[in-house]
Amino acid sequence: MAVNDIGEIGLLVQEAFSSDQGLRRLLEAVVNSGMREEAATHLGASMHERSADRRGYRNGSKPRRFKTRAGELELEIPQVRDCEPYQPSMFARWERSERALLVACSEMYFQGVSTRNVRAVLGEMCQTELSAMTVSRVASELDEKLSSFRSRRLDHTPWEYLMLDARYEKVRVEGKVVSQAVLVTVGFTVLGKREVLDWRVGDSESAENWGEVFTSLKDRGLRGVKLMVSDAHRGIRAAITRHFQGSAWQRCRVHYKREMGRRVSYKKLKELNRDLAAVFAPAEREECLRRGEEMACRWERSSPAVAAMLREGLEDCLTVQTMPEHHQKRLRSTNLLENMMKRLKKRTRVVGVFPNRSSCDRLIGAQLLELHEAWMTEEKAYFNMEYAGA
Repeated sequence: MAVNDIGEIGLLVQEAFSSDQGLRRLLEAVVNSGMREEAATHLGASMHERSADRRGYRNGSKPRRFKTRAGELELEIPQVRDCEPYQPSMFARWERSERALLVACSEMYFQGVSTRNVRAVLGEMCQTELSAMTVSRVASELDEKLSSFRSRRLDHTPWEYLMLDARYEKVRVEGKVVSQAVLVTVGFTVLGKREVLDWRVGDSESAENWGEVFTSLKDRGLRGVKLMVSDAHRGIRAAITRHFQGSAWQRCRVHYKREMGRRVSYKKLKELNRDLAAVFAPAEREECLRRGEEMACRWERSSPAVAAMLREGLEDCLTVQTMPEHHQKRLRSTNLLENMMKRLKKRTRVVGVFPNRSSCDRLIGAQLLELHEAWMTEEKAYFNMEYAGA
């Protein structure tokens, strides 16, 4: 159904509140209208418009069904001639991560990998069989987009903060199923906007692998980093020390507390967390250190490991207190990345075991690109930089 008059859309808005199918029909009309406008921009001229900027002509439309939570939409995709084909941007953005998941499952199927009943997964996702040629074409298209995203220049702005984290996925390497580290880097610009800067699949969180990440970021123009936030993995620490000597390091407090909690029995965990909360409560660094030493003295007899961690690692958890006060809460830990990792896990667990590193890299990259694009549309910055120098 073509809706061209604003009055008709007004009627559909009323119908959305009075009919079971009203919301679907309204969404259908809005999407069709948006595609017509996008096609006009693609052609350089509106329908029947005479323009020196015209690059091509309309050539009817092609029906397509599109499933949404509001119901199945009946869309009319504008067709063009005498120019580059028109591809609705909405489909590319909504389907990118699904296509990566599709490729990952399909690769397992064609390689004969029996993991979580791949045939059932594909049947549920696609409702059809897929040819090897289709899988190859989709994979090639995704790889091109991800490569462009991961190699983009970063010298258009200084980067105030970096957050680093990793998660592990099961990947088939040389016929064996092994754990592979997925290293993820997120950066924050001088305007307070957040961006996904890099991700890669490696054997581990070694200093060598993180060093490759940092070298790549610098080659792409990364500069101005004041603070880096991560856990205390030795590989990350060694790479930061080598590649970012002038940047401060904040040890993630959440990881610090978890690691300390593993040093005591379950019965003492509540007491430990209560004492740690008291240590981190003051805004003054010196007071936190004083309370930390008092806590270490109390725990030294019952748990020497806790006392040692307090004396060796507490100061690294307080680096954030040198940053602007209204930034400190979000810089105390890598919780932002923890939430990202949970999102990735929801998709990767469908695959189970990836058939190769490229498949793992592709699916995670597509998810991160989708998240990055969502961040780019945020009206409000993640950090308010207006008073950062105060």
